[in-house]
Amino acid sequence: MSSRARVARRIAAGAAYGGSGIGLLGVAGVGLLLAEVQLAKRNVGVGEMVVPPHADGRYGRTLAADGPGAERPPIRFTMMGDSLAAGQGVRRARQTPAALLASGLAAVAERPVELRNIALPGARSDDLDRQVSLVVSDPDGVPDVCCVMIGANDVTHHMPPMRSVQLLNAAVRRLRTAGTEVVVGTCPDLGTVEPVYQPLRWMARRVSRQLAAAQTIGVVEQGGRTVSLSDLLGPEFEANPREMFGPDKYHPSVEGYATAAMAVLPTLCAALGVWPEDPAADEGVLPVAKAAAEAAASGGTEVAAMPSHGGRRSPLALLRRRGSAPDPARQTPGGLRVSGPGQSSPSGV
Repeated sequence: MSSRARVARRIAAGAAYGGSGIGLLGVAGVGLLLAEVQLAKRNVGVGEMVVPPHADGRYGRTLAADGPGAERPPIRFTMMGDSLAAGQGVRRARQTPAALLASGLAAVAERPVELRNIALPGARSDDLDRQVSLVVSDPDGVPDVCCVMIGANDVTHHMPPMRSVQLLNAAVRRLRTAGTEVVVGTCPDLGTVEPVYQPLRWMARRVSRQLAAAQTIGVVEQGGRTVSLSDLLGPEFEANPREMFGPDKYHPSVEGYATAAMAVLPTLCAALGVWPEDPAADEGVLPVAKAAAEAAASGGTEVAAMPSHGGRRSPLALLRRRGSAPDPARQTPGGLRVSGPGQSSPSGV
């Protein structure tokens, strides 16, 4: 087993058995990290902060009038997590990742999608219990699928990684017990934030990727699916910071959110059985910890549990590289332009 897989398994095992601790860097490393964070904070967050727009509503409404989805109820989709899930920094509802995913899901499934976004900017994994309670107590019933994006604030606020994974595991377990499919976009690569300097950049990258791998182990073992955002967003954000980051130099821009959303969309659709399965996308069956490490090193990779046999959970996981969907800023799969709630219309109309 690789060192990355061993670290991820150690974090995940600690989460499962109630472990905690100061983290992976040790006391000296954390002291240096805190000093560097104070320097970075002087440069991060410059510019106007925009409250995420309200994107809740029905997407692909025209699909309810005719077509294959006319006789079926809308797909119920809930977005959960932190500012990445909320769409911090964009100005229009259609630019949020939740809206992009809802529009794309409606196009692929050829059914309307009812979106509810309960993500909270600044949230850490300890807010997931509150968010899950909102989901499971909904008088209209639980959603068909939830997408969770969480972890960045756990790293920046020094939450012990075992605790972070433990909280995410509990949230996924509650959602799956309630009958909801769960897709988690794992912790992004914080080493790409432009005002962050060395050695903080190296430390942030290392810790965020280790957390992403550990998140994957926990989520898969609870019956969810993950999509790696760390390495996927890393090189592209690092190469094009002016384009991929917003005015505050920390949250993604419209283009950055679109990149993340379109990496998650195929797995979101697959969780509901509406994405065509391509055997060529399968990378192989591996032990869960090794699969998690492989995914953390290769952005956009999906990790899902192997089917259980006789009620026993399989120790293996399946890696898939489904490939990103088309850029939603132009057109989503199936020919729907991305617009506001209830406004998705066929391209060219």
